[in-house]
Amino acid sequence: MSEVKISAAQVNELRKATGAGMMDCKKALVEAGGDFDKAIDVLRKKGQKVAEKRADRDSSEGAAAVRINADNTVGVAIVLGCETDFVGKNESFLALAGQFADIALNFDNKEDFLAADFGGMTVAEKLVEQTGVVGEKLEINAFERLEAPYVGSYVHINKIGALVGLSEKEETVGKDVAMQVASMGATSLSYKDFDPAFVASETEARIAVIEKDNIELGRLGKTLKNVPQYISMSQLTPEVIAQAEEAAKAELKAEGKPEQIWDKILPGKMDRFISDNTTLDQEQCLLDQRFIKDEKVTVEAYVATKNVTVTDFKRVSLG
Repeated sequence: MSEVKISAAQVNELRKATGAGMMDCKKALVEAGGDFDKAIDVLRKKGQKVAEKRADRDSSEGAAAVRINADNTVGVAIVLGCETDFVGKNESFLALAGQFADIALNFDNKEDFLAADFGGMTVAEKLVEQTGVVGEKLEINAFERLEAPYVGSYVHINKIGALVGLSEKEETVGKDVAMQVASMGATSLSYKDFDPAFVASETEARIAVIEKDNIELGRLGKTLKNVPQYISMSQLTPEVIAQAEEAAKAELKAEGKPEQIWDKILPGKMDRFISDNTTLDQEQCLLDQRFIKDEKVTVEAYVATKNVTVTDFKRVSLG
C-alpha cells in the first residue's frame, strides 16, 4: 500500500477549518487518504471519544461572550465552558466563543442554537469536535437573550457578560447599568418581582443568623446587632409605614424636640427606617442597588435623571 502524501497546504486548510493542531490535522488527512471531508470526520470521531471520557469533568472555566444586533434591539450572552483557565484564556478559544455568540444572536433559545449550522455541522457537533482538538470538555454553560427598544452590554475580562434593556436609546446608561449588573449580580429588577414565600424564608434565615451572632457578641461583651423586622420594601405596607412614622414621632417627643420642627426631621428618620429594612432589595434588586459610579443614589434614581427606564437585564458568568 503506497504512502499517502499530504501537502502543507492541505494541512493548513484543515487547520483553518477545524482549529486542530498541525500534527492532528496531518494524521487525520493520512487516515482519510487525503480526503478533506473524511479528515474532518476523523477529527470529529476523535472528539467524540474524548468527550465521552471527559463527560463527568467540571467545565467551570471558559469565556463569556456578548453580541448585540445592528440596531441594538436584541442581545445575547453565552458562556463557553472548558476545564482550565489556561484553555479559557487561549486566543483560539476566545475566538471560538465569539463565533458561537455570533450564531447565538440569531436564536431565541439554547436548544435551537445548539442545533444551528456551524460550517456544515451543528454547534453541538462543533463542541464535540473542539473537545478533541483542545483535549478538554467544552460545552455551552449559559445562554441568555434579551430584547428591548435599546439593549446595552458589558463584558468583564471575558468572565462575566451582562445585557440591559432600556425603554429608549441611551448608550451611556446602557453601558453603566450593564456594568452594574456585571459587578453587583442582581437577581431581580425590583422587589415587586419577589415571591412572598421567598421573602418570608429569607427574613427568617437572616434573623436567625443575627440572633446567633448576638449570642456570641453578648458573651464577649460587645455591642449587639440590630435584629430587623423586615428586609424588603414588599413587606413595608402602608400600615407598617404608618406605625414606623408614629414611633418616630414618639421618639422625637421623648427627646423633647419641638413639634413644629418634626416635619423637617421625620423624612430623614423614615428614609433611614426604609433603608434599614430593605437590605434584601439593596442586595438583589437592580433598581434598589446603590449605583456603583455614585453610591449616593440608587440605580433607579440614576436612570430617572436620564429619562429612561430599565425594562430587563440578563447576566452570565463562569462557574
